[in-house]
Amino acid sequence: MTEMRERNGFLVLIACMVLMLVLGSVHAFSVFLEPLEARFDASRAEVSMTYSLALACLTVGVLFGHLIFGRLRPALLILLICLLAAAGAVLAAQARSLPMVWLGYSVLFGAANGLGYGFALQISAQANPRRKGVAMGLVTACYALGAAIAPVPFKALLDGFGFAGAMMGLAVVLAAVAPLVAGLLAKAKAELKVSLAAEDKGHAANRGLTVKLWLGYGTAVAAGLMAIGHATGIARASGLGDGLVLAAPIVIAVFNMLGSSLGGWIADRATVRQMLMAFPALSATALFALALMDSGLAVLFGLAVIGFTYGAIIAVYPAAVASLFGAVAGVRIYGRVFTAWGTAGLFAPWFAGLLYERFGDYRMALTVAGCAGLVSLAAAWSVPVHKRAVL
Repeated sequence: MTEMRERNGFLVLIACMVLMLVLGSVHAFSVFLEPLEARFDASRAEVSMTYSLALACLTVGVLFGHLIFGRLRPALLILLICLLAAAGAVLAAQARSLPMVWLGYSVLFGAANGLGYGFALQISAQANPRRKGVAMGLVTACYALGAAIAPVPFKALLDGFGFAGAMMGLAVVLAAVAPLVAGLLAKAKAELKVSLAAEDKGHAANRGLTVKLWLGYGTAVAAGLMAIGHATGIARASGLGDGLVLAAPIVIAVFNMLGSSLGGWIADRATVRQMLMAFPALSATALFALALMDSGLAVLFGLAVIGFTYGAIIAVYPAAVASLFGAVAGVRIYGRVFTAWGTAGLFAPWFAGLLYERFGDYRMALTVAGCAGLVSLAAAWSVPVHKRAVL
């Protein structure tokens, strides 16, 4: 019985990792900055809003996903999620204006992305209860790997067919992986358990803890997203050529993947406070250093560190929620905490673009991002030291 449970847990994990490889492409958005500016004669701040809105809608998907996760079979749910995401990509491909891109890419694809991300993160942990930190880390690592892989085919499609071709390519890939992921989940007889609010009255006293986690998570990811959302712009401003400019989001994504993998491993071994403090501290240090760098290669190194810390942060926070509140209640609680990520996603890339236009470079934006990392560090200091501190 134990062997069969572990085998099914492995199949669920593989299914989630495959799905994340495709949905992670949302974080390769910076390759679309200049093409969208040229196509719609838009400013950097306006184009950045596409990514910001996508992250906001992604957050809505994670927040309310628990309301439907328990109502549909996982295989059917994944088919519907991929269909919605593909429809959004097709609509963006046909867009004649930037607001239409926002509707297709930001709203439809973004919301579907959030549903898929939240579902994969939580079901992988429940299917692998003895290694939930590692499972969550691998899921977020594949999300990052998708962002690392996506710039190359996106660039090829942009060069050959423009933005419309890149979006149609995304839709085709989504349609191709949907039956594979659904089949693996069906074979594993996957099930995601979700608690109702009424079932967790005992945790009412922990609302303050949820607020602390929200603040720590939001400021930590805001610091990372201000750099990630403008990776190509930061690289260009440092004087790098076209080849290395394209390498910037890839470097971030690769190290994001490494950070997620290590973060998940650490989450199964460290105290909650330790894992929530270490990575924002490193992120803030890298951001302040990056604001002072002039060398293009040094900038790539700084972006790599930021990618690494961001990947670790998005892995350790869901693991922290599961440790503090339990794997079942954590599905709902994490949806609330994740709204901090969405708030950061909505404002951080846009604000970085606004600061870029105001000051003519990214130094001020990177400095502000570093300060956000320090706020996260302070919030994490007040979180309980031990695992399962509130149970």
